Amino acid sequence: MNEFYAKHAGHHFDSYHSGPDAVHMSSTQSYQSTDQETAPQTPFGLGWALFALALGGLGIGIGEFTPMGLLPTIAQGVDVSIPRAGWLISAYALGVVVGAPLIAVFGGGIPRRRLLLGLMAVFTVGNLLSALAFGFPTLLAARFFAGLPHGAFFGVASLVAAELSPP
Repeated sequence: MNEFYAKHAGHHFDSYHSGPDAVHMSSTQSYQSTDQETAPQTPFGLGWALFALALGGLGIGIGEFTPMGLLPTIAQGVDVSIPRAGWLISAYALGVVVGAPLIAVFGGGIPRRRLLLGLMAVFTVGNLLSALAFGFPTLLAARFFAGLPHGAFFGVASLVAAELSPP
C-alpha cells in the first residue's frame, strides 16, 4: 500500500515505515511524475491541456446540475412524478460515491492522461445512454453510470493541473 501512495500520490515517506512492502525515502526526496503523456512541451501546449481539463470539469458540472432545473420536463417526458424524477439526481450522486473510490483503487496504475480520457468517455457514454433512454428505469441506470467517473475526474484533473502548472 505504501508503494501505491509513494508512486501515485506524491507523498513523502520517512524511514519509520517498515515491513516487506515499505518504501524508504528521505524527507527530501519526493515522487516525480514519469507520466510523459501529460507533460506538454510548450506554453501553448500547457494552455490547451489546462483548457481541456477545465472543459471536462465544465461538462461534468453541467451534466450534474442541469437536470435539477429540468425535473418537471424530465418527469413529464418519462411519465413520473417530479419527486420520483428527483431520483435521477440521487442516482447520479450515488454513481459519484461508488465510482470515486473504485476508480481510485483500480485506476492507480493507469497513466493520468489515459485515465482522464477514459473517465470522460464513460461520462459521455452515460449521458448518451441518458439521452437515448426509453423509460424511467433505463434513465435511472444511465444517470448512475454517468456519475461513476465524476469524483475521480476532478481528483485526477486537479493533480494533473497542479503538475503542469509552473511554480
